[in-house]
Amino acid sequence: MSAFDNRYARTGAVTAAALAALLLAGCGAGSDSGDAAKTPATAASGTTGTAGAFNDADVAFAQAMIPHHQQALEMAALADGRAEDAGIKKIVADVEKAQDPEIRTMRSWLKAWGKPEAPEGAGASGGSGGHGGHGGGDAGAGDGGAMAGMMSEQDMKELAALKGKAFDRKFAELMIAHHEGAVEMAETERKNGRDATARKLADDVVRTQSAEITELKKILGRL
Repeated sequence: MSAFDNRYARTGAVTAAALAALLLAGCGAGSDSGDAAKTPATAASGTTGTAGAFNDADVAFAQAMIPHHQQALEMAALADGRAEDAGIKKIVADVEKAQDPEIRTMRSWLKAWGKPEAPEGAGASGGSGGHGGHGGGDAGAGDGGAMAGMMSEQDMKELAALKGKAFDRKFAELMIAHHEGAVEMAETERKNGRDATARKLADDVVRTQSAEITELKKILGRL
């Protein structure tokens, strides 16, 4: 297995376990059990620390969204020297500007909460073929995949092999699906999360990535 394969295998294992935790947290977040803690989280990028309790849904949201954002940044990095369309290049710049700071912010929460960045078992090789069953496909929303919108290793290889308009079209298709998965997770956090700062970031994800989905669909329509 190549270093490229290993990287995406690890990402798949993390995201598979993260989604499982997210779904479980969504089911139990309303119970307000003893899992909530009073530890404040100090966010990165100038965000003020959170006040009050957090719950399992908040933790699962951060643990799942970190690798999800990381893959979006990997997709954006592929645009260098491959993308041709000005609209795609703008989306790439927006993704890089927003998501790298958000990763740092979510890592700071988990550290303050005393929680690991990856859920228990995320380091294992489980999942379908080591990818947690991610199936980007043309729609990108896995066929029973572990995390909606996550790209498979094959998706990423195909994207990396393209240039110009072919790259732009594939990138738009995959990023639409990827953003839809992020919006789905953020909506779960808005519904079940307890930490005010985490819910605010979820609001931002829904707002910004929904707008980018609309723009990417317009770009696809003219490519």
